[in-house]
Amino acid sequence: MRDDRSWGGSAPPGAVYYFSTDRKGEHPQSHLAKFEGILQADAFSGYKKLYEPDATGAVRVREAACWAHLRRDFHDLWTTGKSEIAREALDRIGALYDIEREITGQSAEQRKAVRQKLSRPKVEAFKTWAEVQLGRIPGKGDLAKAFRYGLKRWSSLTLFLDDGRVAIDNNAAERAIKPVVIGRKNFMFAGSDAGGETLADAMTIIETVKFSGLNPEAYLTDVFARIQDHKINRIDELLPWNWVAKRNQTAVAA
Repeated sequence: MRDDRSWGGSAPPGAVYYFSTDRKGEHPQSHLAKFEGILQADAFSGYKKLYEPDATGAVRVREAACWAHLRRDFHDLWTTGKSEIAREALDRIGALYDIEREITGQSAEQRKAVRQKLSRPKVEAFKTWAEVQLGRIPGKGDLAKAFRYGLKRWSSLTLFLDDGRVAIDNNAAERAIKPVVIGRKNFMFAGSDAGGETLADAMTIIETVKFSGLNPEAYLTDVFARIQDHKINRIDELLPWNWVAKRNQTAVAA
C-alpha cells in the first residue's frame, strides 16, 4: 500500500492485494520484481532477497523497518512479566511516537528536520542503552531477543530519520490487511485458489476506495452501472481519486 498524505505527498493513496497459496518468499519477490524504492515492512524473511544488491552492486529496494514491531515485543514482556526494563523501552519508544504525532501531515523536509533535531538523539540514546542492557541480562531470554531484534535491523529502523517520507512504522499496512486476517477462517470455504484471487481483487478496489474517503457500496454501484458503456481509453476516470472529482463536477453542474 501507499499513502503519502502523512508527509504531504500528492499521489493518491491505494492498496493492492495479492493472493498466494503459502508464505514462501518467492511470492513477494515476484509481486515486487519491478519495484524500486523504499519498502517498509516487518521482518518476514521472504523480503530478504529484495534488499540484496544486484550484480552491479546497486540496491534496488531499501528496507525501512518497523518500530511498532519492535515495541510489540517489549509490550508483551511488560504485560506478562512486568519487566521494568521492558517498561523503560516502551517509554523511550513512546517518546519517538510523541514527536511523530506532532509532525504528521508536514512536508518531508519539515519532518526530516524535526527528526534530526528531536528524534535522532533519542534514537541514539536508545541504542546505547539497549547495548548496555544486553550485557546485563540473560542472553537467551525473551528480553535479550527483543533487543537483538532491533539492533540487528538498526540501519533499517533508523532510515526514517534521514527521509521524511518514511513512516516510523508500517501500521498503515497492518490495518489494511486486518480485514483479511479477521475474516480468514470465513474465507476457508471460498472454494478454490481462484476464489482467493477474486477476493484479492475485490479487496484492492474496496480498500483503495476507502482510502479516498468514499463509500465502497456507492462507488461500486455507480461504476457497475456505467462501466459497460464506458470507453476503455477513459477508464482512468473511474479510478477512486478521479471518480470523486467527476462526481463533484457533476454536482456543481447540476
